Amino acid sequence: MQYQWDFAAVWHHIDMLIVGLIGTVELALVSIVLGVIVGFVVALMRLSHRRALRTPATAFVEFYRNTPPIVHFFWFFYALPIVIGLSFEPFTAAVLALSTQSGAFYAEVFRGGIVSIERGQWEGAKALGMNYRAVLRRVILPQALRRMVAPFVDRSFELTKTTALASSLAYAELLYQAMQVNSITYRPMEVYTTIAIMYFIVLFAASNLMRLVEYRLSRVG
Repeated sequence: MQYQWDFAAVWHHIDMLIVGLIGTVELALVSIVLGVIVGFVVALMRLSHRRALRTPATAFVEFYRNTPPIVHFFWFFYALPIVIGLSFEPFTAAVLALSTQSGAFYAEVFRGGIVSIERGQWEGAKALGMNYRAVLRRVILPQALRRMVAPFVDRSFELTKTTALASSLAYAELLYQAMQVNSITYRPMEVYTTIAIMYFIVLFAASNLMRLVEYRLSRVG
């Protein structure tokens, strides 16, 4: 029996999916910003000569690299409130899970970009009388930034797709809203095809924008 596609029912509830898309974008943007902050701090700790800073930063990265993301969502939503005696909204728990996890991966992106700069440039800048912070800010980071763009974008896209796991906490992101629409329309083929297209449009547009940024940075370089 040939399946009869019918997107009319989905279109009737498109407002619910748009709310979910907005929720996904908000969650992704907040998590990316916080993840970048966490990642940069952890990267600097990993590059430190002090073992007291380097060891916990390494442990942090390895922990998040070797545990499934869904566990982080459940831990921040169900477990952490037991420890601290405070409950979190689904959005807050999802942000904590995503920003710390992405922070671990961003840390490797930043660290890789920084260590890829030739050692001679560090030594040359120090010979000119610059301290560590000045060398990092004025010499190393401007060059490393161009090398970080591609892996940074890949990680950010991965984070955006991982926001779908927030549906397990009943946060109204795109997948959660799609499940609600499906429970009303009983048209899973159309509903999940629609959200796949929505994800594609958003990420494809962002991908082209970042390619433009990468091109501009290469021209400046």
